[in-house]
Amino acid sequence: MPVIIEAILVSAGMLVMFGLAFLALFLLAITMMPIERGLSKMIWDATMPKKTAPPPQKGSFRDFSTKH
Repeated sequence: MPVIIEAILVSAGMLVMFGLAFLALFLLAITMMPIERGLSKMIWDATMPKKTAPPPQKGSFRDFSTKH
């Protein structure tokens, strides 16, 4: 077999292997996405500060005048 054909076949084989590895990682990432999203939400919920009571609303001038 001529050297040029062998080099072309080896290069094509390496490109196919790279494509298959990329496809495998891509499919793995798509499969793991719901798990990652759930873990991320759980971590964000655990690290967020607890919600406190809202501050008291400021009264208007009209409210002040009716009280006094």
